[in-house]
Amino acid sequence: MNLQHNAHLFKRFAILISLFIVSLILWNTYIFFQQFKKEQRIKMEILGIAQKELANADLNSDITLQDKIITTNKNIPLILVDAQGNIESFQNLDSKKSRDPRYIKKQLEEMKSENKPIEISYKGKNKQFIYYRNSDLLNRLTYYPLALMLILFLFLSVIYLFYSSNKASETNKLWTGMAKETAHQIGTPLSSLLGWIAILKMEKVNDSYISEIEKDVARLNTIANRFSKIGSKLELKQGNIVQVTKLAFNYLESRTSKQIRFSFIASKEQISVQLNTELFGWVIENLLKNAIDAMQREGLLTVQIENTTKKVKIMVSDTGKGMSKKLFKRIFNPGFTTKKRGWGLGLSLSKRIIEDYHKGKIVVQKSEIGKGTTFEISLDIA
Repeated sequence: MNLQHNAHLFKRFAILISLFIVSLILWNTYIFFQQFKKEQRIKMEILGIAQKELANADLNSDITLQDKIITTNKNIPLILVDAQGNIESFQNLDSKKSRDPRYIKKQLEEMKSENKPIEISYKGKNKQFIYYRNSDLLNRLTYYPLALMLILFLFLSVIYLFYSSNKASETNKLWTGMAKETAHQIGTPLSSLLGWIAILKMEKVNDSYISEIEKDVARLNTIANRFSKIGSKLELKQGNIVQVTKLAFNYLESRTSKQIRFSFIASKEQISVQLNTELFGWVIENLLKNAIDAMQREGLLTVQIENTTKKVKIMVSDTGKGMSKKLFKRIFNPGFTTKKRGWGLGLSLSKRIIEDYHKGKIVVQKSEIGKGTTFEISLDIA
């Protein structure tokens, strides 16, 4: 228990550390972005001063420095406009698109929305304004936090899925252990019952009584065998699926109210498949019991077996209350049930037996509220 508690603490600690590291990276990225943006602003102000000095210089002035400052700007797009808003020149815009005046105006509007303009005046007159937007490098940096958040989301999703699968695995192991323990516990009274049957035979009790007791003991033995096989590696053997299905069908028909009518239809009397007869019979019983419960005392229960050259299909249909389409997959989840009683394990076990052990498929073929439901099992023919 202490080990499990420590494992949970470690998981939480690892998640908190991960969140802290990512938050720290995001904060440093934001600081870097703001600093970079500030440096671009300073660069534009220096460029504005150079532009101003270049315009005010006379023919004998050395303008090498000013010219170098202006021409070395290779990555910050800018547009120079006069006091009336007319565009005089631009830098670092797309050479092809800039032939279209509408493109230049659109860029100017974007620059106005991004940064405050830098004012240039020549001897207090003829004001001009430099508008600029963030460089492509700075724009790419704005997506970096988003990419980091996506990585964090994926990281947390992987952690969640990992621990969810671990929890599901632990739950499966628990149910498997409980099933095997149940089989073990049933074994002791079964042995005792067999001894009592032998004594009853010696006492020459009515054979019909003993026959019924033997049937129930055989039934308990079948149940114990089923539980003992859960979680074990099974060996499938070739068997007649029609016969196995019919046995389960007959067993429940004889123990169900006569107000529920039973119908069994098979395309052939012999259809061979690779199966474990005890577990497959359990699946059929689960489907039949669900159908009987859904019909609530009266209705028609139909089992139909069809086959092709490669597949055999077993359809179990009832005329019960039906279900909505959104429940078609959920009803196979462990613990999910629409009944007031029950643990919601029957269909979950059935799905595992059919799909994991027999490599087949079990689905809700169709269902309609107030009209009934049809389950379909499909298996490969041997």
